[in-house]
Amino acid sequence: METSLERLLSVAGEPFCAEPPVMPQQLLFDAGMLGKSLIRLLQGKNGFYAFESALHVFSSGCRNTTQDIEKWNEYDLWKKGYGELLRNYLFFAEDAFGAQFGIYSSRVIRFDPESGESEEIAKDIEEWAEIILADYDYQTGYSLAHQWQAKNGTLREGKRLLPKIPFILGGAYEVENLYAGDTLEGIYLRAGIWRQIHELPDGAQIELKVIE
Repeated sequence: METSLERLLSVAGEPFCAEPPVMPQQLLFDAGMLGKSLIRLLQGKNGFYAFESALHVFSSGCRNTTQDIEKWNEYDLWKKGYGELLRNYLFFAEDAFGAQFGIYSSRVIRFDPESGESEEIAKDIEEWAEIILADYDYQTGYSLAHQWQAKNGTLREGKRLLPKIPFILGGAYEVENLYAGDTLEGIYLRAGIWRQIHELPDGAQIELKVIE
């Protein structure tokens, strides 16, 4: 019987990398009991897009990609923008808007880079694949990504759909509020938003500033 992980791989695009995944021991340590299933996912396809690029799974040990799971999880790249909040988190995929799927405490979580909140969504990679397949529209942002690309063209490698007005500040989940931005720049901007608002009470008025 076909597993959910096998079904997800069957509907995904071509792998980014023909080489097998080679993940550093520290990342495998952060993955905990899910390390083997994460390797199994990447052995199936070492990095890929699915659902018209709405789901992006990072590759591992690949020399031909600008983003891989090793670089993406370097603390000094973007995680440090959240202080100690994301220590020992391992992120392996993202949705159309740059929300992160990751592993923490041997569970699959979803991380919102604007609010800084993590939500446990699955007990392992197989259940994560099952959840993605069961509701890929909500889980990946497929419908809105499809609408945006029908109007603006294919979402290029390394780009995510970022809000002109941040969602957490009332920005609408609509095509008109989205632009194709660099994934890394987008998460830097959101980390800056998080640093400015995460200690404020609900309903507080804010004035955002760009922080280098």
